[in-house]
Amino acid sequence: MKFILLFSLFIMPIVSVAQMDTAKKETEKKAHWYDKVAIRGYMQARYNRLLETNPKLKNEQGDKSWGEHGGLFIRRMRIIIYGQVHERVFIYIQPDLASSPSSTVLHYAQLRDAYLDLGLDKKNEFRLRLGQSKVPFGFENMQSSQNRVPLDRNDALNSAVSNERDMAAFFYWAPSKVRKLYAQLVSDGLKGSGDYGVFGGGVYNGQTANKPELNDELHAVARLTYPFRIGNQIIEPGIQGYTGHFVIPTDQLTAGVKTIKDRNYLDQRAAASFILYPQPFGIQAEYNIGKGPEFNKLTDSIEVRNLKGGYATLTYLIKYKKQTIIPFLRMHTYQGGKKQETDARSYNVNEIEPGIEWQPIKNFELTVMYTMSERRFEDFKVQNNFQSGNLLRIQAQLNF
Repeated sequence: MKFILLFSLFIMPIVSVAQMDTAKKETEKKAHWYDKVAIRGYMQARYNRLLETNPKLKNEQGDKSWGEHGGLFIRRMRIIIYGQVHERVFIYIQPDLASSPSSTVLHYAQLRDAYLDLGLDKKNEFRLRLGQSKVPFGFENMQSSQNRVPLDRNDALNSAVSNERDMAAFFYWAPSKVRKLYAQLVSDGLKGSGDYGVFGGGVYNGQTANKPELNDELHAVARLTYPFRIGNQIIEPGIQGYTGHFVIPTDQLTAGVKTIKDRNYLDQRAAASFILYPQPFGIQAEYNIGKGPEFNKLTDSIEVRNLKGGYATLTYLIKYKKQTIIPFLRMHTYQGGKKQETDARSYNVNEIEPGIEWQPIKNFELTVMYTMSERRFEDFKVQNNFQSGNLLRIQAQLNF
């Protein structure tokens, strides 16, 4: 009997531990890649016509519900599928279920992002990004519309890449501590851009997202930026640039407009960025110069012309109990062409936009912005077209 008792006391615990290890291994074997994938998203609904003074004032690049025939409008309906499916493989897929390719066609499903990040080291400090993704040019272009304070991106830098994306192969590098800071700047509500590396660069088609390559010549881009602390403040300066050739698609041309023979135009820009994250006062400013296709009404032709423009956004972050309130003011200017629009439409834009963002709970935001705009936008069909006016814009955003 003593022998049996000793056996029970010493052997049975060992058997129990072995059984637990076996069960753990079986559980691990049952884990699948989709157990490491998460889903999130957001929706933005807008109305832009309160206190409107000029229904002819339009913004094709930004919100297509500006002006006449605009009403209640779903600006974005994004669902994001993402996850670290392997210690060195991260996936990101984002369709937009309310894409609006024109002012007369609304709420179409369209792919925004579909890429993988391949880590080249154990810490994933060095990464290759392959697929359709944002082109690393400009801070506000990188910043998610879910986080951005003004309702639309600025014309000046956003005109570089329609929808900010293209089919591409990019290399990104950032130390682990900086990658953690990038994530923190977003999670803490400081309106960060996300993690696009301290250095990012590579090649992309150059015809912009969801459009085929037309000249068998890739664009090249590079961006260098670094966030650092000064006391309680975080500052992030940056520089970036790209070069390539853009082919004007035939369905983007008005009958009678003149082009060069192969419609293949030089397309290059350089930009500087300065970000002071709002703690509580913030500044976000960028400026770019370059060359690109632009309609010239004096010759009725599309020519390579100089472009320039930028913006500055001032913010003040207020935390009240569990609510977030951000008054802001953005000033914006741009002179140049927009290669993705009809006849590489020529623009001269000047805008001032005061507003306020209110987030009473994490899942809901309300933004009210008053836009005072002067826009000259001309193509072969519509020339001498200068429009100015004011409008009060309201957006409700659902986060989930």
